[in-house]
Amino acid sequence: MERFEITLPAQPAGAARQSALTGVVSSGNLEVLIEAGQNPAECAIEVNTSAHGFRDIWEAVLSDFAERHPAGGLRIAINDAGATPAVVSLRLSQAFEDSTGEAV
Repeated sequence: MERFEITLPAQPAGAARQSALTGVVSSGNLEVLIEAGQNPAECAIEVNTSAHGFRDIWEAVLSDFAERHPAGGLRIAINDAGATPAVVSLRLSQAFEDSTGEAV
């Protein structure tokens, strides 16, 4: 397992926040848990992944998410079992929509 945390600048969201869980930890998939965070100008993300050596790709996908969505004030936990970047992006968007009620 590889584990790391990243904090990204993000626009604060105006929508009500609630916890959200999407996906499952299984081969080629991942689960994403979103909760309210501390800083409305940042998105804090913890990644636990079975795939070693892909941090640069993770950071690119997560940065893209934080740029596309007003994710400020969120804390995100990701438990990955080898998902592709497209699946990661999809699950993040689904969890964001569930958490904020904002369509993506």
